Amino acid sequence: MQFRELSVPGAFEITPVQHGDPRGVFLEWFKTGPFTEAVGHPLDLAQANLSVSAAGVLRGIHVADVPPGQAKYVACPRGAILDVVVDLRVGSPTFGRWDSVLLDDVDRRAVYLGEGLGHAFMSLQDASTVMYLCSTGYDPGAEHGIHPLDPAIGIDWPTTARDGSPLSPQLSDKDTAAPTLVEAEQQGLLPTLDAVNAYLASLR
Repeated sequence: MQFRELSVPGAFEITPVQHGDPRGVFLEWFKTGPFTEAVGHPLDLAQANLSVSAAGVLRGIHVADVPPGQAKYVACPRGAILDVVVDLRVGSPTFGRWDSVLLDDVDRRAVYLGEGLGHAFMSLQDASTVMYLCSTGYDPGAEHGIHPLDPAIGIDWPTTARDGSPLSPQLSDKDTAAPTLVEAEQQGLLPTLDAVNAYLASLR
């Protein structure tokens, strides 16, 4: 299992070792020891989610209030998605920066994003299945969204599906109505870097 920190600090790409034979494949997609060593603290599992999305479905950008925030460990056991992490920590040197990882059923990578980071993904194939391990339970009153097509963030979303067909983003009504990054900051909806660092220090 290899960990690579993304260009957004606090987010990691995890590449598992796959053991295959004519019967199929086995891998460890999460392991506490290597995770804690790479990230600096354990992942407290409070909730596990699963979503299934048609090609072109775009979910996010979502972030939770800190404290406690909601860290996520994300994998795609079926299909393919472009998984995106956005730095939404006000005061961060990389505020507004994004990075992405292709998660699919071939390389079987995962992405970890810590508290204060925004999460979004686009499905590249019908029935793409995404699993999330979450550090806290869902709290609708503490979750906020940023419009995933905000040009100020400028995420380079795919325009071609896994099978080569054209893709067009499909957003929920909630995500369509989400504010831009500037609007969310002005409305005080985003976590601060100081609050995130203080909370992470309490986990160590």
